[in-house]
Amino acid sequence: MSKFLVNKYQCLEVYTPGEQPQDMDYVKLNTNESPFPPSEGVFKAVCKDEVKKLALYPDPDCKALREKIAGLYGVEKDNVFVSNGSDDILNFSFMAFCSDEKECVFPNITYGFYKVFGDLHGVKYTEIPLDSDFRINVSDYMNTGKTVVIANPNAPTGLALTKSEVESIVSSNSENVVVIDEAYVDFGAESCVELTKKYENLLVVQTYSKSRSMAGARLGFAIGSKTLIGDLNRIKYSTNPYNVNRLTLLAGAAAVDDDDYYKNCCKKIIEVREYTKEKLEEMGFTFPDSKANFIFAKSNTLSGSEYYKKLKENGVLVRHFSNPDISDYVRITVGTKEQMDTLLSVTEKILRQEV
Repeated sequence: MSKFLVNKYQCLEVYTPGEQPQDMDYVKLNTNESPFPPSEGVFKAVCKDEVKKLALYPDPDCKALREKIAGLYGVEKDNVFVSNGSDDILNFSFMAFCSDEKECVFPNITYGFYKVFGDLHGVKYTEIPLDSDFRINVSDYMNTGKTVVIANPNAPTGLALTKSEVESIVSSNSENVVVIDEAYVDFGAESCVELTKKYENLLVVQTYSKSRSMAGARLGFAIGSKTLIGDLNRIKYSTNPYNVNRLTLLAGAAAVDDDDYYKNCCKKIIEVREYTKEKLEEMGFTFPDSKANFIFAKSNTLSGSEYYKKLKENGVLVRHFSNPDISDYVRITVGTKEQMDTLLSVTEKILRQEV
C-alpha cells in the first residue's frame, strides 16, 4: 500500500474472490457460476445496434428493467432497486442501515463480504456462531435491536431457513432492517419476496450471477418497501447514478422474459447436485443438505486443503477456505453432469492415490 492511504483502511482485510488461473484449462467449480449460457433472448437483446448506443448514458432509473422485475415478482416498480451486482446492493445496505451507532449481526460463517463491508464502513458488528451442524439458530436473531444480515441459503454451507423462520426474525426486529441475501434461493430454497409486502423492514437481495447465467454482466436487484428502496436510491445517487450499463439493462430485461429457460437450468442443476451428493457420499464424503448450486463437502480420509490441491493438480478447481472452523471442507460448484463426472472420476483416483 502507498504512504497516502488513510489510516482507517490500512488494516482492512479485503474480500478474496475465487481464483481465476490461466495456466491451463480447468473444470471450473470454484465460483458458483452457472454452467449454462444466457438465454437466446439475452443474446438478441445485446445486438450490434445497441452497442452503437454505448456513447450515451444508460437510464439511471433503470425503469424498464425495474418494471420487468416487478411484474415477475408481483410487486410495484417502486419496490425494486437495481444495481451493479448484488454486492453493490449489500454495500449500499451497510452504508444505509449500519453505522458505529446502529450495530449489525450476521453469522460467523457466511458470505465473506459482510465482514469486509462492516470493517470498510466502521460498523460495529457481531458474528453469531452457527450450531455444530452449521445451521443458523433462529432464536439468536430474535429481538436483536440491530440490523440483521443473513444469506439464505447460507454460504458456503448451502443450508436454508424456511420462510416462516425468516418471518420470525423479521417480525421480532420491527425497528431494525433485516437483509436477506437470496443469491442462491432459486436452487431449492423458499424466497421471502412475498414477505416484503407485509414487513416494511425487510429487504430481499437477489442476483443475476447464479441462476440467471450472467455473472459477467454484474447485475443485482433488491425488493422491499418503498421507503427502504428510497434509502438505497439516496446512496446510489450520492455515489454513481449510472452504475448499470446499457447492455446489462437490456440483457436483464430479456432474461426476465425468458424466465422459463432459467427455471429449467436450475432444475438441471438441482438434479446434478443430488446426483453428485449421492456419488460423493458413496466415497465417504459428508456435507450439509445444500439448497444452493454448490456442495460443501468433507472427506473422511483427506484434509480439505489436500483434496483441493490434488483436484487442482488434475485440472479441477474448487474453493477451499482457510478458516479453521471449515478448513476440512471444500465448496464444490455444481456444473454440468459431464463436469461433475470429471470431478468424481478424479476424486476416485485421488482416494486410490493414483494421481
